[in-house]
Amino acid sequence: MKTILIVEDDKDINEMLQKVLKINGYNIKSAYSGTEALLLHNSDVDLIILDLMLPGKSGEEIISELKKIKNVPVIVTSAINDIDAKLDLFNLGADDYVTKPFNNDELLARIKVHLKHNLNNQDEVLKIGDIELNPKTYKVICNGLDITLSKIEFEILKLLMKNNNQVVTKSVLFDTIWDTMDSADENTLNVHISKIRNKLKKANSNKDYIETIWSVGYKFKN
Repeated sequence: MKTILIVEDDKDINEMLQKVLKINGYNIKSAYSGTEALLLHNSDVDLIILDLMLPGKSGEEIISELKKIKNVPVIVTSAINDIDAKLDLFNLGADDYVTKPFNNDELLARIKVHLKHNLNNQDEVLKIGDIELNPKTYKVICNGLDITLSKIEFEILKLLMKNNNQVVTKSVLFDTIWDTMDSADENTLNVHISKIRNKLKKANSNKDYIETIWSVGYKFKN
């Protein structure tokens, strides 16, 4: 069952969306401010419905921050009709825009399309620089050479590559990689990162692919 994070400060609209989405089989997380949304967004969330006019941090301000936590489709809801404003939102990372007041059936249809598209993208071959990662075959090629990774190493590299040039925090790595596996600590994560680095280094000794952001997490460098 997919989980949708609703970020809407209007109590009536928020509760209406919760009801509609639950009836249609979705798990719900609900936030009434931008700050609360950043706290609730994690590896469990599959899509975000984001209002722009929020107390504290606005919707525009948190789009990129939400994407850094986990890059899922973001559907913006707002009464703004200005085309330039809409284009700015897409440049910030929004995936879709629904003008208020919106039709529930239209919103549900858009949610379905984005979730299906996002699911299909999970199986797409990732190609960044001289590294190619195939999620279907668990095959990794670096600098023309086949790289053998364990399942956890593969999932870590895939997550880092999907968030190319963005920091993936340690908490996101723990929640995503070990969500259905045995619990892990920071030392375990460091060991896996080190093994991935060494294997990539053997294929291309002239490049460091994974950057450590001290006390925060890691970043794949294109």
